[in-house]
Amino acid sequence: MDKIRLERFSFRFAEQLLNSKLAVKQEIETILTSCAVRLEELSRPSFNKTLRHAFVSKGWTDQPYVFADEDELGAKMDFLKDRVGIEVGFGHASFIGIDLLKFQVSSYSALDQIDVGVYIATTKRFQKHLATLGQNWEGSLTFEKITRYLPQFKSAIQVPIYVLGIDV
Repeated sequence: MDKIRLERFSFRFAEQLLNSKLAVKQEIETILTSCAVRLEELSRPSFNKTLRHAFVSKGWTDQPYVFADEDELGAKMDFLKDRVGIEVGFGHASFIGIDLLKFQVSSYSALDQIDVGVYIATTKRFQKHLATLGQNWEGSLTFEKITRYLPQFKSAIQVPIYVLGIDV
């Protein structure tokens, strides 16, 4: 079984902010690195399901609304705990803007529910490795794309975001 490791990128001092919530930061990283997954069977839906179970079992709120008016706008983050919001970016790369705006709105809107966002994606190397095992992650968002794009959005995205890349 391949061991999962993490790549890290800190935008707007997100890592320093998360270090003030060290138990939460360590919990996130432990969940990601200790997930019992068989890479040859790792589809995007199955990995999402595995992570959902792991985070919820640790007390994370599942699918909290981004906007106060739930009926009007149904946008949701993936997980929320102790003012830390998580988005798992296993979808198509075109969702990057929507995901980043969820963090921004969750930080500055009337809900004011996060101080820092954690954006989780896989690395290009991880996706290539999965392709050799028969899993198709083509078109999925990558850690590298997030870290390349995020600094370009610095005038629009004011919330600190900690990017974690799942790698092998």
